[in-house]
Amino acid sequence: MSTTEVPRQAADVSHPAPLPPAPRGRRGWRTAIVVVTVVAAAGVTVAVVKPFDRQAATGTIQSTAPTGLAQVTKGTLSARTMENGTLGYVGKLQIVGKASGTVTRLPAVGDIIGQGKPLYRVDNKPVIFLKGTVTPAYRELKWGMEGADVRQLNAALVALKYASKKKLSPKSDYFGARTYYALVRLQKKMGLKRTGTLPLGQALFLPADEIRVTKVSGVRGTAAMPGSVVLEGSSTRREVTVALNAYQQSDVVTGDKVLITLPTGKTTPGEVSSVGKVAEKKNDDSTTITVRIRPAKPKDTGRLDQAPVQVSIVTDTAKDVLSVPVNALLALAGGGYALEVVEANGSHRLIPVEVGLFDDAAGVVEVRGEGLQVGQNVVVPAS
Repeated sequence: MSTTEVPRQAADVSHPAPLPPAPRGRRGWRTAIVVVTVVAAAGVTVAVVKPFDRQAATGTIQSTAPTGLAQVTKGTLSARTMENGTLGYVGKLQIVGKASGTVTRLPAVGDIIGQGKPLYRVDNKPVIFLKGTVTPAYRELKWGMEGADVRQLNAALVALKYASKKKLSPKSDYFGARTYYALVRLQKKMGLKRTGTLPLGQALFLPADEIRVTKVSGVRGTAAMPGSVVLEGSSTRREVTVALNAYQQSDVVTGDKVLITLPTGKTTPGEVSSVGKVAEKKNDDSTTITVRIRPAKPKDTGRLDQAPVQVSIVTDTAKDVLSVPVNALLALAGGGYALEVVEANGSHRLIPVEVGLFDDAAGVVEVRGEGLQVGQNVVVPAS
């Protein structure tokens, strides 16, 4: 979690000034509690001690450190948390073989296989990848059968355009004539015997439109063992995962905007897609939850897998607000904050302010106070 720069302290020795209070919830205001009255014209002293060796004197505020000026601006601020993340692909799949025979061909790690294409070959016959999220293949499918596995076969045949929706409903769970003829077309395309029946092992149903091979467990030339893992894979959708400290769970919500810094140094936008609800204990006794992030421009992320990235998560936004550099804040003796404003005639005065959102990336803070306006000059330490 990023930290906020401590403002210039302006407290007496017996009453040290507090740090900026945390915003209420995901955003909130805190009122500067001013316990001294600023009446410079009447010669009333202000119990304020400027930092950087700026000290209070009777009736005046003297400085032994150089200062500069900054302006009060108006615009949009964003609160961010900086975290380390891992860039990869969504999901993990284990591809369990059902066919018997000899493994004659296997894909390579990194290959992308789409629905309707061979995953691998047994006895030189393709094992076809079909999309299915209901149930894995567990029986031969043929004319007259019904069930969820038949419905996902019909849906796959329609998606691959071996049948039209008008002739074969993708929601039908019945294996009839339309399923038979669509399956014959698929078998012809794949160079298989056109039986109109789907034997166990001729196709495997996987919950994706295409998969990326991440591991090859099978060995070419060995016996295909039904029930054993032949391949492992993932989807081709890009994702960044962050192991976030569990105590920060309320700081991040689904929909938060993100800026991802890639290993190349380039940045690309994203969005929080989910925030974990189950905490996991690590070896160092810390407890984390998993935050998943969807890149807005997946192509910009390249093809690196398990690559370290840095993630800047926008946890809150304030629009059309007044802001000043964080180091312009003066912590008043007894609590609260103020700005030292320089008027057009060169005179200085303190304006008590309420502190809102801290934008750590820009080094500014949201403020409001009576008499505070855009374009006013405020005193800041010289850089």
